[in-house]
Amino acid sequence: MSFPKTVFSLVVWSVASSLLAAQDQSATGLWIERVAATQAAQPHWMTPLVTVTPRLEQEFRFDVLHQVTPTGNVTSVDNGKGLELIPTRRTELLINATPYFFHQNAQSPNGPGDASFMMKYRFFARNEQKGNAILTGFLAGSIPTGTYKNGAASALVTPTLAAGKGWGKFDVQSTLAGALPVNSVNTLGRAILSNTAFQYHPQRFLWPEAEINSTFWNGGTNDGKKQTFVTPGLIFGRFPIRRRMALVAGAGFQIATTHYNQYNHAVTATIRIPF
Repeated sequence: MSFPKTVFSLVVWSVASSLLAAQDQSATGLWIERVAATQAAQPHWMTPLVTVTPRLEQEFRFDVLHQVTPTGNVTSVDNGKGLELIPTRRTELLINATPYFFHQNAQSPNGPGDASFMMKYRFFARNEQKGNAILTGFLAGSIPTGTYKNGAASALVTPTLAAGKGWGKFDVQSTLAGALPVNSVNTLGRAILSNTAFQYHPQRFLWPEAEINSTFWNGGTNDGKKQTFVTPGLIFGRFPIRRRMALVAGAGFQIATTHYNQYNHAVTATIRIPF
């Protein structure tokens, strides 16, 4: 498991370094110029720990999530993150590495989870000088590649609407999504996912935040149930490395606030290299 992920990380690092080192070449230089212009037109907030930002990002991201559950702790390495690219002026493509799950419970075998991907389309954006707001649509999908019970029983399609608004050093980023299984609907049901992040930017490299992450089920074995987590966190970045390349790191603590929850609490950590 660790070897493929190490290779993936090295490949992504090499691609990012090559792009930055070759900015004087015509094709790569035009790509970087377009990405810079695209991001200059939108707010410069930080991507939250859990909530998917409505902003368009170009980065490599690696997360770890450690869940505390009644049947034994579960650690998700990579947690379904990976490479994020801005191929056109209004779009972003997320190519996620497959997460790998480690179970404390010996009866639950370790193994990879589902492969996933996402595309964003930015409808509207104003940077801090022109309104400090953004509106974006997502279309995400997952394929049931997980071994044992480390993935879903069906492929999922997840359309999402995301928006954000900033006021000085404070911003709110929010998403509303529907997780729609391709089959096994009677078992999985359909879910509404709501995530909102409240961020403050008191200093250049400091981004404290609090998030509210909720899931509402309709149909399936969890019909009528709801779970909500409150996630306080702290993100540090963007520390310059070379040209556009930077380093971002952060961590947070998810706390279940509803009677029903699939895990009681969790620790999440992230490392990102925007370029």
